[in-house]
Amino acid sequence: MSKADILFLNNQEMESLGCGDMEAVMHDVEQAYILTEKGDVLVPGKCVMRWGKTPEDENIYGRINAMPGYIGGEYNMAGIKWIGSGPQNYKKGLPRASVTMILNDPDTKLPVCIADGTTVSAKRTGASGGVAMKLLAKENASVLTICGAGAQGRTQLEAALIVRPTIKKVYVYDIRLESSQRFAQEALEKYVCLDVTPVQDPEAAVRESDITVCATLANNPIIHSEWLKPGCLLMNLADYEVTYNCVRKASKIVVDNWDTIKHRMVSTVSLMWKDGLIKDEDIHAQLGQILCGDKSGRENDEEIIYFNECVKKSL
Repeated sequence: MSKADILFLNNQEMESLGCGDMEAVMHDVEQAYILTEKGDVLVPGKCVMRWGKTPEDENIYGRINAMPGYIGGEYNMAGIKWIGSGPQNYKKGLPRASVTMILNDPDTKLPVCIADGTTVSAKRTGASGGVAMKLLAKENASVLTICGAGAQGRTQLEAALIVRPTIKKVYVYDIRLESSQRFAQEALEKYVCLDVTPVQDPEAAVRESDITVCATLANNPIIHSEWLKPGCLLMNLADYEVTYNCVRKASKIVVDNWDTIKHRMVSTVSLMWKDGLIKDEDIHAQLGQILCGDKSGRENDEEIIYFNECVKKSL
C-alpha cells in the first residue's frame, strides 16, 4: 500500500497562502453560494455537541461543532471543520473560538491536509457578511453600527469597508464596554480616515445607521424595530438578537441558507417560523439566488432589508 502524505499547516502558514486576504475570501464565498444554488455541493447537517440543554446554556458553557462538506467547481474538495466555542474563555485570556480543518481528496477520500482554520473561519464569516452588504446595503451607505466587539465584528468591518468605501462613521457596541473601547482604538489605528466611536447603548447608533451588524452572544433582543430607519440593512448574524417586529418591519427577508437556519433554530427569523408567524414563502431570497440573478437584491433606497446568516458553515 502506498503512503498517503498529509500536509500540516499552522495559522501563520495559512495566512501566508492567502486566507487572510478578505477580497479573495469574498470571491470564494460568492462562488460557494453560487455552487450551492447550482447543486454542486454536499452539506450534511451540522453536528452540535452542546454543554447544557438550551441555547442559553450553550452561550454560557459552550459547544463544539462538526461541519462536513464538499464543494465542486474549480475547488473540488471535501473536508470538515471542527470548531470549539468557549464563551467564558476571555476570562482566561483565551480566544472564544478554535478551528481545526481536515481536507480530504474527494476521489480517494483520504485526508490530504490538517490545518488551523482560525483565520480562514473568521474571514469567511466576515466575507459572507460582506457579500450580503454588497447586495443589500444602499450604495451610498455612510454609517455602520457593529454590535459585538469580537473577531466577527472586526471582520465584518473589514468587509464592509471593501464593499462600501462610502462608510465614514462606525459605532461599536458590546455588553463589555472595555471590549468596544479596545475595538474602537484598534479600528482607529488601522483605518485612519474612519470616525469610530464606542457606545454604551446601541439605540442612538442604530437610529443613525445605514447598516447594523449584530454578531453577539445575546439571548434576548438588543435591537428594536422603532430604531430602524428607512433604507437600512439589518444583519442578524447570530441568535435571538433582534425583535420579531424588526423582521416584520422589513421589506425583504434575505438569508444565506434557509434550510440550515431552520435546522439550527436559534435566530429570530427561525424562531418566528417555528412559532408559525412566517412561512417559507415569506423568505424573499437566499444570497446565492441573488448572485445567480434569479432574485433581486436591494431595489431602492427606502426598503428596509433583514438578513440572517446561519451560525457557522462548512463551506
